[in-house]
Amino acid sequence: MDAHDFRRFGHQLIDWVADYREGLASRPVMSEAQPGQIRAAFPAHPPQKGGRLDEAVTALDRDVLPGITHWNHPSFFAYFPSNTSYASILADLVIAGLGAQGMSWQTSPAATEVEEVVMDWLRQMVGLTESFTGVIHDTASTATLTALLSARERSSGFSQNSRGLQSAEAPLVVYASDQSHSSIEKAALLAGFGRDHLRLIETDDDHAVRLDLLEAAIAEDLRRGLRPCAVVACIGTTGTTAVDPLAKIVEIAQRFSLWLHVDAAMAGTAMVLPECRDHWAGIERADSLVFNPHKWMGVGFDFSAYYVRDPEHLIRVMSTNPSYLQTKQDGAVKNYRDWHIQLGRRFRALKLWFHLMDVGVEGVQELLRRDLANAQWFKDRVDAAAEWERLAPVPFQTVCIRHVPAALKDNEDALKAHNLELARRVNEGGKAYITPALLKRRQILRVSIGATATGRAEVEALWGLLNEAAAASG
Repeated sequence: MDAHDFRRFGHQLIDWVADYREGLASRPVMSEAQPGQIRAAFPAHPPQKGGRLDEAVTALDRDVLPGITHWNHPSFFAYFPSNTSYASILADLVIAGLGAQGMSWQTSPAATEVEEVVMDWLRQMVGLTESFTGVIHDTASTATLTALLSARERSSGFSQNSRGLQSAEAPLVVYASDQSHSSIEKAALLAGFGRDHLRLIETDDDHAVRLDLLEAAIAEDLRRGLRPCAVVACIGTTGTTAVDPLAKIVEIAQRFSLWLHVDAAMAGTAMVLPECRDHWAGIERADSLVFNPHKWMGVGFDFSAYYVRDPEHLIRVMSTNPSYLQTKQDGAVKNYRDWHIQLGRRFRALKLWFHLMDVGVEGVQELLRRDLANAQWFKDRVDAAAEWERLAPVPFQTVCIRHVPAALKDNEDALKAHNLELARRVNEGGKAYITPALLKRRQILRVSIGATATGRAEVEALWGLLNEAAAASG
């Protein structure tokens, strides 16, 4: 392919993406593909001769789109919002076209310095103090692993520089809510704490961590000769968007010298709204926090914002400095390879820059307020309906519900089957997509409102579909 062909295919694919986006509402939200169906459409062996990109472009509609679940669909209410704005798509095109490697300042100074700018913009947008410094990670999972590695090294006196955790005087312990994301458990395991030294603390009726049980677990571990190391507070848990009492957790963390990491992966974006910031009161005293602009904000995946109060500690934990990476600017600039696990890094900062230049802070706020209002509208419908039950507060944009017919109200097994059937009917009907989940052994239906194209009409239509499914299920 030469520059001429690149222009031709580029224009064609931009048109294809625009047509796809404009026609989303007419497509089934959830992919209807069966296992193996997409793979079967492709040859078993690679093409021996090139020059056939036109065939691949033609095959997008025939062979790829049937296997796509449409996260940007206006009736996507599953999992969590994960939208890619048009501006972010264009930024990804520029990122790929530049092919910049941003592992150090010298390898592409703009990749480092634009990141410095946009991460400080983002810090201001969510009301963090200047004591925090940010870096772009790929996902919250790797950011949380980075946080627990930092916690481990602070508690162990940088044991990685000698015998690792084998030299610790006492096993280190991590604490988190039993409603926390699975990535926290995974990070604790990968960081070497061991499953026996991870405490998942029970939660209250609002699904927030119970402080009395947290303190009791810490006291018991100290009595047993263990060493409490870190606590993860959740601002917007995955299942219900529950909010842990951060200000009180801060006090516990400081009393016991725990590293405090805050997981606000989805809900952190809500802090762009000043009226939401009470949800993470006390955040200024956290050691680290993460949230994902690639969820509710509209920046294309992958873009996770990780903030720390002590970047020098982070660098000490993460840095390696072989001779082939050393430059004369070291010491005067940031080398972001030392701020996370991976060495190589894309120019992700362009995505946030383009997105904010297109919509502005006010545009982000407008969409967030729309989604919060729609979630409250949906909550009110559920609360007013005789056979519908809401199982969690609605601090953000997720509403957790189940249908409870009078004949089934005392039979949890039957209620589980009934609500799974409702989810099946809605999802396979193609007009909307929700995700079922278990919440403390009860089957729920999660309605996550936040796709960029989702308005009140789509939320109202979903409420109608759920009631139709309930009626049809008898």
